[in-house]
Amino acid sequence: MAIEQIKMPQLGESVTEGTISKWLVAVGDKVNKYDPLAEVMTDKVNAEVPSSFTGVIKELIAEEGDTLTVGEVICTIELDADGTTESFAVDHSNTLPAGKEEPTTQLDQSNKARYSPAVLKLSQEHGIDLTKVSGTGAGGRITRKDLLKLIESGQIPSADTVEETVSRPEMQEVLNTVPTQPTAVPGPATQQVLVPTFAGDTEIPLTGVRKAIASNMLRSKHEIPHAWTMIEVDVTNLVEYRNSLKDEFKKKEGFNLTFFAFFVKAVAQSLKEFPQINSMWAGDKIIQKKDINISIAVATEDALYVPVIKNADEKTIKGIAREISELAIKVRTGKLKSEDMQGGTFTVNNTGSFGSVQSMGIINYPQAAILQVESIVKRPVVMNNNMIAVRDMVNLCMSIDHRVLDGLISGRFLQRVKEILENVSKSTTSIY
Repeated sequence: MAIEQIKMPQLGESVTEGTISKWLVAVGDKVNKYDPLAEVMTDKVNAEVPSSFTGVIKELIAEEGDTLTVGEVICTIELDADGTTESFAVDHSNTLPAGKEEPTTQLDQSNKARYSPAVLKLSQEHGIDLTKVSGTGAGGRITRKDLLKLIESGQIPSADTVEETVSRPEMQEVLNTVPTQPTAVPGPATQQVLVPTFAGDTEIPLTGVRKAIASNMLRSKHEIPHAWTMIEVDVTNLVEYRNSLKDEFKKKEGFNLTFFAFFVKAVAQSLKEFPQINSMWAGDKIIQKKDINISIAVATEDALYVPVIKNADEKTIKGIAREISELAIKVRTGKLKSEDMQGGTFTVNNTGSFGSVQSMGIINYPQAAILQVESIVKRPVVMNNNMIAVRDMVNLCMSIDHRVLDGLISGRFLQRVKEILENVSKSTTSIY
């Protein structure tokens, strides 16, 4: 019978890797084409990986919690007679027994030095020198089963230190994604902190969502030189206009007309006038995106998701309000799909919903900016006639990628957002 490989799919643009959060099948299970095989966490959302073939699960290459790059093999399937494809090639590097010398130097060893969290943890616990282990996984990758066989046989290639096992960047990457007991790991590159635990302390395992958030935020802060700016906006007229409409709107449309919809619309309009803000850093060039797709942050009790309002500049305030409502419901009912998260070009975060008045957002990689909409608060303000009046004020705080954007263009963009918001009124602003 032919054996085919199921590889980590690319579940979105700019996605380079995914984490197996849960296997939905086991070795020996019969599966049909398009049956779900595993839940994969990527870009802060779970997606199911379907089978490309009909057959029997032969081997699960990756463990739950393993992070693999796009194109890496996650499992193999032994095809039924009617499930054979026109051609297939057996990867002989997958058949080498652990610890045995490779018969030829022409075998694919591209993944030899890529270690999953489970493999690295086992190697540390048992003092295994991974450079002396031959892997049976795709591209010579060492699997957890390889190490378990070595441990059972007692023929363990030892290492003097952890740094002989894995390079510093790889060690850092894995230690950033694996929850471990508080142990002192040698070497400054690990940046591990010994956290003492006492009676009554609670250890909370990292979920796939939390790992993805940590990875994306760390990458953003490490790679993007953040700069920050803030502007104050008088939204008294906006508040009065929205409040005069909200009850009738809810009764007629069936969802809320939120303040946030007005802010997203103003941002989308301003991005159309200042397309430089709607850009991304691409190493040797800057990509200015044509579509204006606004990512919005939606929080649950223990996670943060960033669904996208596509072509927000083409939508009315009512249309934006509807999408905000629908996306928030999807997040909170666990029905958000990977396609709901893709294509964002600029992020607007409604930090004011929990009372914040000033904050510094971390940019949603690989975008070039994020805008925090803070709480609307009543404050005494000196008016143009030198009289003091109580006004509804809001702070808009923007973090920018200083490789892409400078203060001048960012300031002009915020000034335009401010101008639009301060001129909202019944006579000038239609919600339809």
